[in-house]
Amino acid sequence: MIFNKLHVILFLLYVPFFSFSQVQECTGNLAGGIYPCNDYDLMAFMPISELSNGAKASDIWGWTDPLNGNEYAIACYRNSTAFVNITDPINPIFMGRLNTNSNSSVWRDVKIYNNYAFIIADNVGAHGMQVFDLKRLRTETSVNNTYTADSVYTGIGSCHNIVINESEAIAYLVGCTSTNGGGPIFIDLSQFSPGATATNPTATYINDYIIGGYSHDAQVVTYIGPDKDYYDPANGITGKQIYVGSNGNTDKVVILDVTDKNNVIAINSFTYTQTEYAHQGWFTEDQKYFILGDEVDEITHGFNTKTLIFDFTDLDIDFDNTANSGLTRTYFGPEKAIDHNGYVKGNKFFLANYRAGMRVLDISNIDNTAMNPMTEIGYFDTYPADNNVNYNGTWSIYPYFTSGNIIINDIEQGLFIVRKSNTLKTPKFTKNSNFSLSPNPAKDYFIIKSNNTNLINTIFIYDLLGQLIYKSEKLKTTSKKINTSNMPEGIYLIKINNQHTKKLIVN
Repeated sequence: MIFNKLHVILFLLYVPFFSFSQVQECTGNLAGGIYPCNDYDLMAFMPISELSNGAKASDIWGWTDPLNGNEYAIACYRNSTAFVNITDPINPIFMGRLNTNSNSSVWRDVKIYNNYAFIIADNVGAHGMQVFDLKRLRTETSVNNTYTADSVYTGIGSCHNIVINESEAIAYLVGCTSTNGGGPIFIDLSQFSPGATATNPTATYINDYIIGGYSHDAQVVTYIGPDKDYYDPANGITGKQIYVGSNGNTDKVVILDVTDKNNVIAINSFTYTQTEYAHQGWFTEDQKYFILGDEVDEITHGFNTKTLIFDFTDLDIDFDNTANSGLTRTYFGPEKAIDHNGYVKGNKFFLANYRAGMRVLDISNIDNTAMNPMTEIGYFDTYPADNNVNYNGTWSIYPYFTSGNIIINDIEQGLFIVRKSNTLKTPKFTKNSNFSLSPNPAKDYFIIKSNNTNLINTIFIYDLLGQLIYKSEKLKTTSKKINTSNMPEGIYLIKINNQHTKKLIVN
């Protein structure tokens, strides 16, 4: 893809510093004239300068409040975890952050169980697992808060990832600095379950598993797939908990029966051609296929983004036997970028593709061995400079909100909220019009006015380099006149009440 210099300048100067709340439709394969896209529009963007005081991003997950349907992004950064209300995707609200329990970490991960967030971090000593009660956000009336954890599980120090199988209320901590070599540690979350009566619920250690080696990431499911050895209701075989570990530089994928945490049964362990770093994978919804990304193979071998598809009809088949090579298929994407995390929703696979952004693949033909198992049908590229092989851009994606909102955490920039083009139908999602600026463009002055009963409490003005050049607080007014006669010509961002951003042109 080719971008002119103006696009790159706008990308470097404008995007990293400011949030904006205006739909940027994907037109001519660009959103807002900056971001390469296909069939996905940009709803809003919030920068790391706002969410984490500039610390780079990592994992992301989502929470839907079952009481009122409100949607929240739970976004991880090197120094903290941020909570953003995205119920109105055009006007997201940064509620606040929970700071790290030790030091900054490149790898911070979060998962949700029954209205609680469980947060771990890697390579930071005695961080433990932070627990945050998300129900606190329901009644929050202020913004930009600094939260404290409701509790911290201290049975572990640092871990690379956390996996939660909600149907059994178990957390699987993987890649931990412990005596089990980074294999899964089983943590009981039943005190956090619906109907639990504990006043101060706590997480409890059950056991861990050493034999399978270090897991970088994993997925655990209550199995309902095609292998009758593990799911055969007619013969009373149900409720099996199946663990699939992506075991990093051990070059292996491992499959475990973890139904009995005190008697884990190894089902399978295998590798694949051109193995470099088995990073992360996800089942299709029928649990017949497992889609895996290797994080280093694009760097080592120079091919385009490579994704592997394993046929898991028989969980213990010998994948290393060349006679079964047809059970492993490969998809190559259109770009050179490295693949990171990928998630299945229905017949779509949402791939965090680092510098190539979010890629959306149709997997409805995954059963057809005569054709490409996956086809790219859309994308939103948060890193418009290039799609080269490097660790920048999109770290992860959460595509599971029923509203259709999709959240993306970009390492250097921050939170992007996107959705499929032409799907924003409901009238409550409109461009925020609570406040207006006039005249705009301005020469000597401009006036901020409230268009309803909302008061103007705070005003912050930034230039395009992210420098704060004006602030006024505790105003409690419906109108404010600001002198611009000494401001150089250019574009400025006006942030009102720490929630609404307007663009001002001074000429």
